[in-house]
Amino acid sequence: MTKISVLRLTLHDTLVGYLTGGQDGRNCLIFDEAFKANPTRPTLCLITRPDFPHANKMLATPWVRTQRLHPILSNLLPEGALRELIAQGLKTHPDNEFQLFSYLGLDLPGALIAEPMAPEDVPSAILAPESKVIPANLAITENRFSLAGVQIKFSMKQKDGRYQLSQTGALGDWIIKMPSTKHKYVPLNEYTAMKLASLAGVDIPEIKLVEMGKLDNLPQINLPEEQYAFGIKRFDRDNDTRIHMEDFAQVLVKYPYEKYSSASYEQIAKIIYQFTGDGLANAQQFARRLLVNILLANGDAHLKNWSLLYKDRFTAELAPAYDILTTSVYIEGEKDYALTLGKTKQWHQVTLDHFEAWAKKADLPWRAIKPHLDDTQVKARNLWPNALAESPMDEAHKEKIKIHWKSLQKDFRI
Repeated sequence: MTKISVLRLTLHDTLVGYLTGGQDGRNCLIFDEAFKANPTRPTLCLITRPDFPHANKMLATPWVRTQRLHPILSNLLPEGALRELIAQGLKTHPDNEFQLFSYLGLDLPGALIAEPMAPEDVPSAILAPESKVIPANLAITENRFSLAGVQIKFSMKQKDGRYQLSQTGALGDWIIKMPSTKHKYVPLNEYTAMKLASLAGVDIPEIKLVEMGKLDNLPQINLPEEQYAFGIKRFDRDNDTRIHMEDFAQVLVKYPYEKYSSASYEQIAKIIYQFTGDGLANAQQFARRLLVNILLANGDAHLKNWSLLYKDRFTAELAPAYDILTTSVYIEGEKDYALTLGKTKQWHQVTLDHFEAWAKKADLPWRAIKPHLDDTQVKARNLWPNALAESPMDEAHKEKIKIHWKSLQKDFRI
């Protein structure tokens, strides 16, 4: 007899289906028939939107995987240190994604909710004859963590100027990123990079530096002696309302470990231009961010650092920017950005000609893209030097950014 646990998946109060997890590691997402047949269903992911090519085929059969969930679900889970922390508390393996999903299901990124089902409530139609339903394991051992961590982030609730770890059933409204035990002053770096990006016309959420003393009930983790964490307002939350979103690893159905190697910026741009509500404006903003990442020596703009947002529950728009920081100050000799643009990945080689080749391959109108790149460059040249000097970034990091600026091709030199 196969023992399974079952999660009920809903999106904006609409039943999506049921996710089963077996003790043998096999998991299966079975879509609800009414969800599949509903032409006005809320968008779970772009590839399942009714007007997307082959969407019905995507939903026709259950999504079956072993250990890891299907990429569209797997990418909703944390990576790295936070995943290890939660797995340790659940006394399970970090690759047991069904257990992690069960535990985190009430405050996932976006609007999808996963709720454990009591055995008696599970529809018999989704069960194999030899299956026995058992409750999902949600018991976590608190205050026994021993994790060094590189950088760890938490979804937290702000109240009266303080930040609390989200409790079960409460929606976090801020992502708080702890200082790194490996790299110095990452919160100051990211705060400065995001502020500079905003000055160059990049759409960002509300951000702030948060004093470590204002973070309450943190688990027992090793942290450096630094004053600040980095806070970014969750754009998938509006008070107690969930706004659905997905990152581009989900859009392209890739696992997190494929985030650097399985796509190009041309592919992302083409999808943004063709399948978002205001395709041209979103593509122009995407181009602006690509240039800003080059100017800021951010080599980490991989698939999971670009997202789509569904404010009206159906139409995709480019989400605000996040995870912009100067990575080159931590990686000696780093010279590449994350994905290919115009057949190159090297900051110090890229020119406007590469951007034009990128736009042509993505079927973007260059005459509508180039003015936004020009505007970005003008803003960076005029505003960034003084803003950087006045920023809280570490002085050694500031010097490295200025050296980077001087090393760029003349099109982009600051």
